[in-house]
Amino acid sequence: MSAIPPPEPIAPEEARALLDQAMNERLGDDWQDEYSGWLLVTANDYMARVTKRGKNVDFLVDLLGNVIIEEKELNDTQTSGRLIVIMLLFLAIGIAYLFARAVGWL
Repeated sequence: MSAIPPPEPIAPEEARALLDQAMNERLGDDWQDEYSGWLLVTANDYMARVTKRGKNVDFLVDLLGNVIIEEKELNDTQTSGRLIVIMLLFLAIGIAYLFARAVGWL
């Protein structure tokens, strides 16, 4: 009996090409334009995550060259992180206002 050798994993360059093609097909050719609304959260040669408004889209390329696309809602960490950033922004504005009042600029 002869054993079937396992398939060779694809090179990172091939995975990047498959990933770029899948992202362009799913999000449109102009998804990297800042006015499209898509934000690239993280990426490497085998995966990428983009977000827009309330959803994440994950693109994964396995070592055999299969592209997997998963669409999910924002997770709790992202939602709470946005809330913390908004609160810190208002806090900074409040401190700046109080400082300006104390110094006499307002």
